[in-house]
Amino acid sequence: MKIQTNDIGHALDDLPAPWHASLVDRLADGETVVSWLIVDLDTHLNFAPTVLVITNVQVLGLGASQTEWQTWPYRSDLELRHHDHAGIGTLELHDNAARLAVWRYTLGHNAAALQWVASFERQRNLALGVAPPVLREAEAHAASTTHTDSPPSTWALLRLWRFAKPYRLLLLTGFLLTLASTAAALVAPYLTMPLMDKVLIPFQNGVPIDWNLVHLYLGALLASSLLAWVLGWARTYILAWVSERIGADLRTTTYEHLQKLSLQYYGGKRTGDLIARIGSESDRICVFLSLHLLDFATDVLMIVMTAAVLISINPWLAVVTLIPLPFIAWLIHLVRDRLRRGFEKVDRIWSEITNVLADTIPGIRVVKAFAQERREVSRFREANNRNLVVNDRVNRIWSLFSPTVTLLTEVGLLVVWAFGIWLVSHNDITVGVLTAFLTYISRFYLRLDSMSRIVSFTQKAAAGAKRIFDILDHVSSVPEAANPVHIEHVKGRIELRNIGFRYGNRAVVRGIDLDIAPGEMIGLVGHSGSGKSTLVNLICRFYDVSHGAIRLDGVDIRALPISEYRRNIGLVLQEPFLFFGTIAENIAYGKPDASRQEIIAAARAANAHEFILRLPHGYDSLVGERGQALSGGERQRISIARALLIDPPILILDEATSSVDTATEKEIQKALDNLVRGRTTISIAHRLSTLRQADRLVVLDRGEIVEVGKHDELMARNGHYFKLHQAQAAQQAEISDGWDDDTEQGTP
Repeated sequence: MKIQTNDIGHALDDLPAPWHASLVDRLADGETVVSWLIVDLDTHLNFAPTVLVITNVQVLGLGASQTEWQTWPYRSDLELRHHDHAGIGTLELHDNAARLAVWRYTLGHNAAALQWVASFERQRNLALGVAPPVLREAEAHAASTTHTDSPPSTWALLRLWRFAKPYRLLLLTGFLLTLASTAAALVAPYLTMPLMDKVLIPFQNGVPIDWNLVHLYLGALLASSLLAWVLGWARTYILAWVSERIGADLRTTTYEHLQKLSLQYYGGKRTGDLIARIGSESDRICVFLSLHLLDFATDVLMIVMTAAVLISINPWLAVVTLIPLPFIAWLIHLVRDRLRRGFEKVDRIWSEITNVLADTIPGIRVVKAFAQERREVSRFREANNRNLVVNDRVNRIWSLFSPTVTLLTEVGLLVVWAFGIWLVSHNDITVGVLTAFLTYISRFYLRLDSMSRIVSFTQKAAAGAKRIFDILDHVSSVPEAANPVHIEHVKGRIELRNIGFRYGNRAVVRGIDLDIAPGEMIGLVGHSGSGKSTLVNLICRFYDVSHGAIRLDGVDIRALPISEYRRNIGLVLQEPFLFFGTIAENIAYGKPDASRQEIIAAARAANAHEFILRLPHGYDSLVGERGQALSGGERQRISIARALLIDPPILILDEATSSVDTATEKEIQKALDNLVRGRTTISIAHRLSTLRQADRLVVLDRGEIVEVGKHDELMARNGHYFKLHQAQAAQQAEISDGWDDDTEQGTP
């Protein structure tokens, strides 16, 4: 008998002792344990652990209430099925005759369960001598869940070339100006040699000053300084102009790419993090390009050209001057990776701070309503303290690195002084040469020290570039069609063909078939979590179906341009969202060029015109951040008017009247009854009374269609819809009785 580590990430020695001991006693000679899995629910959905084991010859299972292992030897008709819905996963063992066993678990175990299914199929095929499949869905999903986040690299900055390429001629001009200005700046120290050797030192030896030479050298010094200033101003302006446009293009491209990504991407991201990436990270890159990279290029040119001048003056003295360079290069290599990782952590922590602000400022009403100001301040303080800790680590590295570079350059300057004095004493060089040399050396080491400091800015920019390219590299799960099909006139026929959708590890809808005729009104009903909103999201193509297809007028919607397709859909969400601006701007959001008459007509149809006129500035009144200046019902009516203004052939109402009172709901419903005529309408409503005028009601349960028909037909069947209707009627009766009792007792 052999027991080995399983292939789903659990060491077999970690299996609880009672199971481990009984499993060892149960295995036959030569039987090998391949993998095991613990599920946490019993058949009645109570929490109770069950261990499942795969060996090389059979499948075994033992529940917490069982004393004997159940076994199922491998055979050709043995099949393990997996499905999940609404937070519950199920494993079913079948043969051709019947279902042999069923196990359930919460979705926290779903990834391991998928791998266990794949392990079962591999082992069964091996036991029966069947060639293994290429890669089953369960294994593919498990493989897709693994993700490695590579550390930021300085090479990420090279990817910015795609944004710099349109400005390459200006960049070349800037480089040439940098070269010229650097060369002009090197003229002044060179002129100090003849000024010292031909004017000042001869004067100390009794020779009269040649004022013509003085005027010549001083004039040349002034001219070189003026030329260096003009060239420096021109190169700085040009490169700053280019870098600002590179930064602007980077922000625009990133934001544009974000707009193309599906809702699935946003579901796993924090608002503050995305804002920080587009805002502060792109600004940091822009500063790096406009200031630090320019300084770095100038420093490199200055060092190279200075080294060339020094070698031309005296090669041996130049060699002594360059002694600190290898040590500084070694230091830069030593701290570079540490700084890069540190700055990436700083960026992440800063995103946490931004996330707290993005959560609490828009939600300040909820914070104050529940008196959680201290808690939110504590959250902010904790994030801020983590930011301090990470920054302190980076500063400890940087605080040691920078003074060390300065010390090396100072020591190098002393060595040059000593060696230069020795050369002067042996008449190998003149005092003028030494003076010019020291002037060059001062500039050389100043640039060397400045260039070493660029390491910090480079690593910050590299970390920021990686975080931005993480967005740009993300491929939307709702891609545009390679060869799009265009529908000139949309009739509104929608066909759902065996569609299914999984959100992560969870199956939300499956096996849905439905035909919606042009101009037909469909009502979607069902318990919360039954898949109604998911179905609407799939029809809007906020997500793409995992299985099957959705067709509009006979064309798969995945073949249509996304924007062109969605312009044919008017959507009213369950939670209305208004942008900061006027009421007229919000109503005209889907049609910015709409006239005031069209805006008013849409507002009238949504029963919003009267309350808008009561506002201080009418249609020009500001709605506030996210519409906070309006009530929930008013926001919903503005949202309905926004959808109606574009006059779409398809109208989707996702709990469109849930935020209004009964009286307002009736008025809106009257308007909607007229507006849905001739328009394909899909309406979701928990209040079933609002869907009685629907041509058909589609009842969903656990992601599947269980009933379809009119209200009277479904009531006559005494099925799911009948139970929903009765439960809602009973609830309304209880509310009415409670209100009547309060009225009788004098409660206002």
